[in-house]
Amino acid sequence: MLDTPAIPSAEAPFRLTSLAHGGGCGCKLAPSVLRELLSEQAPGGPFEKLLVGTETGDDAAVYQLDDETCLIATTDFFMPMVDDPYEFGRIAATNAISDVYAMGGKPLLALAILGMPLGKLPTPMVRDILRGGQAIAAEAGIPVAGGHSIDSPEPIYGLAVIGTARPDEIRRNSTARAGDVLILTKALGVGLYSAAFKKEALGREAYAEMIASMTRLNRIGAALGKRSEVHAVTDVTGFGILGHGLEVARGSGLALRLDADALPVLGQAETLARQGFVTGASHRNWASYGEGVTLPEGFPDWRRHLLTDPQTSGGLLIAVAPEAADALAAEIRGAGYPAAAIVGRLEAGSPGIVVG
Repeated sequence: MLDTPAIPSAEAPFRLTSLAHGGGCGCKLAPSVLRELLSEQAPGGPFEKLLVGTETGDDAAVYQLDDETCLIATTDFFMPMVDDPYEFGRIAATNAISDVYAMGGKPLLALAILGMPLGKLPTPMVRDILRGGQAIAAEAGIPVAGGHSIDSPEPIYGLAVIGTARPDEIRRNSTARAGDVLILTKALGVGLYSAAFKKEALGREAYAEMIASMTRLNRIGAALGKRSEVHAVTDVTGFGILGHGLEVARGSGLALRLDADALPVLGQAETLARQGFVTGASHRNWASYGEGVTLPEGFPDWRRHLLTDPQTSGGLLIAVAPEAADALAAEIRGAGYPAAAIVGRLEAGSPGIVVG
């Protein structure tokens, strides 16, 4: 039984989400489409100091400035998945900054990316979006130092973020090792919650749970880069746990075994999945990479949708040496990520995912 609707229609004369055909990281192009678009792009070389480019679908670009410093650069933006403009700004900024943390880096500054439908969105709402983004940037200890804006048919907001790390602190999504244990730092289910929200079927308590997850900075990533037992990191966003897990498996040339029962999920995620509150991106994700995943016999569709559910500002997926996994998971939980859990392992074998 769901609690009281988060935003009763009688109290919402204008819905920000009504101006967008999709929202959050569910707006991302399907993995198969992205691969096709990038298939004829020239490789990053011959730039020997470009340590990370597009080759493994990693979270950010990395350029080595000197022996001590790497520059991390990323951009992320999307359409609203909530109607509160301030919360939309906070969510988009948290999601964008996460890419720097996922590389083991520390963010330095951000630039705003803003597209708004002129004449359709009141100016105070746009100001609130920007204010929300600035609030999260301040929480991360960085300024929003500028940006660019355009008139667009749908509202768009995000950040370009610059960060730094030492060369030995960079953590890629393609450097996991056989035997590594996988830790996930946030619960899954944000896409299911957003689908229910758009249909005014999400309760107030669940809405608050969703906002809290999406606005929790992945700042633990900056500390992970300093841990030699941490071999690879990525953040789980629009492609779901399976899509981003596949990037780790394929990039590292390993088989990934995922324990479906161990995955942390938001409190109403199972209920909503069973009721069919599934995003279009979840279907596109499975169509794009399902051939690389082996599911248990009789695995129900609603459980599969938890695994393909697009996460907006999701958690970090961490590949760590097995002897350090339990202690690190406990440390992460103590650092403010109570859902953090051990969810699988990597082993020698054909690159792909086996769900158990």
